Amino acid sequence: MDRESIVYGCIKDLPFGNETEVLKRRYHNLRTIHSLPGGDEWPFLSRDFFAVSGGQPEQGTYITQIIHFGASYCAVECDWEQWIKKFEAILKRMYWNSATVHLETELAGTHTFSWFAEKNYHSPGEDLKVRCEWQHDGLLKTKQHA
Repeated sequence: MDRESIVYGCIKDLPFGNETEVLKRRYHNLRTIHSLPGGDEWPFLSRDFFAVSGGQPEQGTYITQIIHFGASYCAVECDWEQWIKKFEAILKRMYWNSATVHLETELAGTHTFSWFAEKNYHSPGEDLKVRCEWQHDGLLKTKQHA
């Protein structure tokens, strides 16, 4: 039987600024997602994995717009470093406040990766910081990386 891995999470935009600034960031992020390939090489990370909430409260955006994503893989944890590099390359091109990725594996437990912006927001091209929490059978460990 194949080992299935589930990857899902969200990227949160910046919940402040005037309407023009907010729309500029949201359109930039949307263009970034739409610029991703429709198909990809392993480990896959294509635009079809992402969905963006609409701009109005009834469309899923009250204040903070959420870009959510998810996919199932065959043992992606074996190539997790490559997947993370692809994801971080996307984050580096976007405006955001925080991003979270959950990795659920059959053999290595559940991992939560959290990226946070140093100045409460990230602008395209800035360095990234990540905190990883690993949980397996009730044990929780935390590591931070710059």
